[in-house]
Amino acid sequence: MVRRAILDRDELPADEDQILPDDQPAADLRPQRAPRRGAGGRWLIWLGRAVVWAVLLLIGYRGVLAIVHGETSPGTGKSAAAAPAAVNTAPAFPAALAEAYALQFGTAYLNLNPATAADRARELAQYLPPGNTDPQLGWNGAGTQRLISEQVAGISVTGPHTAVVTLLASLAGGRLIEVGVPVYISGGAISVSGAPALLHAPEKATPPASNQTADQATQATLQRQLPAFFQAYASGDPTTLARFVAPGAHISGLGGAVTYGGIDAVFAPGGGATRSVIVTVTWRLPAGKGKQGKVSAAAPELQMSYQLTVVRQGGSWDVRAIGALSRPQSPGPP
Repeated sequence: MVRRAILDRDELPADEDQILPDDQPAADLRPQRAPRRGAGGRWLIWLGRAVVWAVLLLIGYRGVLAIVHGETSPGTGKSAAAAPAAVNTAPAFPAALAEAYALQFGTAYLNLNPATAADRARELAQYLPPGNTDPQLGWNGAGTQRLISEQVAGISVTGPHTAVVTLLASLAGGRLIEVGVPVYISGGAISVSGAPALLHAPEKATPPASNQTADQATQATLQRQLPAFFQAYASGDPTTLARFVAPGAHISGLGGAVTYGGIDAVFAPGGGATRSVIVTVTWRLPAGKGKQGKVSAAAPELQMSYQLTVVRQGGSWDVRAIGALSRPQSPGPP
């Protein structure tokens, strides 16, 4: 019987052979998945891929820059962008020296008087190159001409050592002329390299007529208010001037250089609360002295025009800015 019991136990199924007591939990008989190989190092793979893509993008970016900037390939030596640029070591033409030299020459050249011909020749010799055979530089020694004033109108540099300086000169009798003076400069030395040329004086320009319509009511108001402002402007008293100036504006007067003589004309175009108006004022200048040193009884007067920016404050106009005319004005009163 004992043998039979042992045999019967051996014949039991495998599952039945593993029956455990009731107080011991049954083992999980579901098939267990084997752990995935390399799961702990997968972040290293993604990091490596990111590095590879970054390198590829950097190489592509540098390649595009090389094409745009004209760089050569690495095998051809230094790139064009890295090549040092050629430096222009040639000195610039000394235009300021040429202009000043021509101005001094013009003072001697444009004054003609037979009584001072010898002095003129000596003065011109300072500007003419050695070997010059015409001490008067084209003048026949007759007639007179007096220079009133001259200015540089322009300069045309014609080469590394040559230029033509144009002088705008006012002569006695009301004549206005332009004179071209050729100049040669080399190694710091300078001379007038040839006879000057008389050029055409600038034409008179006629400013366009204003097409703005006048605001008669505003003009009448300004005619009444602006005399007090210009009186304060002439004296330069800041306390009085501040009464007529718009808030935030800074206007300095003339400090008593002139006295107020009157307002001759006011032009105010239509618009809003801020206007740009033109005012013509007569100033009385300080009286001069006569031949015996006595003060002249009559003071000279001078009419001038101003452009004002005025701002309406209630029923009056305050001045925000004052200056010379910034736009063309047709002849005659505005």
